[in-house]
Amino acid sequence: MSKVTTMTFIERKKNHEKITILTAYDYSMAKLLDENGVDCLLVGDSLGMTMLGYEDTLAVTMDDMIHHTKAVKRGAKNALVVADMPFLSYHISDEGAVINAGRFIKEAGAHAVKLEGGYQVKSKIEAIIAAQIPVMGHLGLTPQSVNMFGGFKVQGKTEQQARKLIDEAKMLEEIGCFAIVLECVPEKLARLVSEQLSIPTIGIGAGAGCDGQVLVIQDLLGMNKDFVPKFVKTYADLSSVIGSAVKAYCEEVKTGAFPEEKHTFKIDDEIINKLY
Repeated sequence: MSKVTTMTFIERKKNHEKITILTAYDYSMAKLLDENGVDCLLVGDSLGMTMLGYEDTLAVTMDDMIHHTKAVKRGAKNALVVADMPFLSYHISDEGAVINAGRFIKEAGAHAVKLEGGYQVKSKIEAIIAAQIPVMGHLGLTPQSVNMFGGFKVQGKTEQQARKLIDEAKMLEEIGCFAIVLECVPEKLARLVSEQLSIPTIGIGAGAGCDGQVLVIQDLLGMNKDFVPKFVKTYADLSSVIGSAVKAYCEEVKTGAFPEEKHTFKIDDEIINKLY
């Protein structure tokens, strides 16, 4: 597999080839995903919930994101690494947005950043791109705005909302975004948006009409059974596999079945006898 770049995304769109993205938050998972052909690793601010146990993404800090992005970058040889800019890391000023986006590139080695929002963050995205940092947009359900939306709800269901989403997608393309995530958008609307753009759309709860798909890796692997969104397909049941393995380990330690002789290291008996 050759190295994936932002230009690869554009080429995939032109050639009608789908793009695969999964979230990654640590070295070992990033390495595994990279070795198995995932095009792009998104270090999502979803790590607030999946890795840090927060209720939502709002508490995630830049330092949290930098720490995890560094780990993911070490495990990714071919995949494009995109880092989520967390809540309030780009909202206050254009200068602040560039400084924080630059940290992801300089300190963590990310290839690009992702920002949520449309018109309200236009100047921030323009400033970041002017600093030669690639930007992936994000429209529809933008989790950092969950309090404004009144919860995690499908976006773009009214004519006014749908037109605004189309206009904002075109705007993000015009100012230089190399791709746009469409989250929890009706399938037909997401398909329409995708057809009108020359940059790829990445769907999550937006149907097969998008140019690529992204899922949270814990959802894909069945590691979180407390809440499974409608748009998730679970490809494995690691929650049960891990649970069974841990229970077996605990039982064998308590009964003395583990470790066995083959798991231990030897020393000459003469040396041991001299220690008594």
